[in-house]
Amino acid sequence: MALSTHFSTKDRILSAAEELFAQHGFSGTSLRQVTGRADVNIAAVNYHFGSKENLVNEVFRRRMDDMSAQRLAALKLATQTHPAELEPILAAFIEPALAVAQDRQGGAAFVRVVARAYAEKNDSLRKFLSERYGHVLRDFAKAIAVCLPELSKEELYWRLDFLAGALTYAMADFGLIKRPNGTLEKAHRERAARELIRFSAAGFQS
Repeated sequence: MALSTHFSTKDRILSAAEELFAQHGFSGTSLRQVTGRADVNIAAVNYHFGSKENLVNEVFRRRMDDMSAQRLAALKLATQTHPAELEPILAAFIEPALAVAQDRQGGAAFVRVVARAYAEKNDSLRKFLSERYGHVLRDFAKAIAVCLPELSKEELYWRLDFLAGALTYAMADFGLIKRPNGTLEKAHRERAARELIRFSAAGFQS
């Protein structure tokens, strides 16, 4: 029973923090707000995370560890079954991220948290994300470079950066294309993935 309580308390704190970070940003959210939303005391936050900085990092790690693993597994499959083909590699990068956005258990809030990470200057968070997930981007860069050997490393990373921005925009569903009435969310996300893959492939190959 204690183990179950241990995990439920930690998850409640993470979910509360994710929602509040999405609404108010990292600097605009206090630990007192988090404890109030999660219905725990400050000692529970200190026990599980130690600091607000670690709490911010864990909000990202909770979702991005799985997403990164899915991306790398899909990348490995793409390079084995479709060697030197660009679109399967792009699909491996795009589709797991859109699946996170579709997750009804806080996916939309996490997307807003990602947008906050782009908008707010948080050097500690950026360092954490770079150190923990930078290898994922490098693996994709290497795979794309095999498909497009004429691109310089600088050009390649510019285009990857643009892809990441477009993907975040698509995840947030900010665009002009809204889900039509009668269309399931899953089908809408799959269409978004197909269109973004085609768009990105054209951009990389231009």
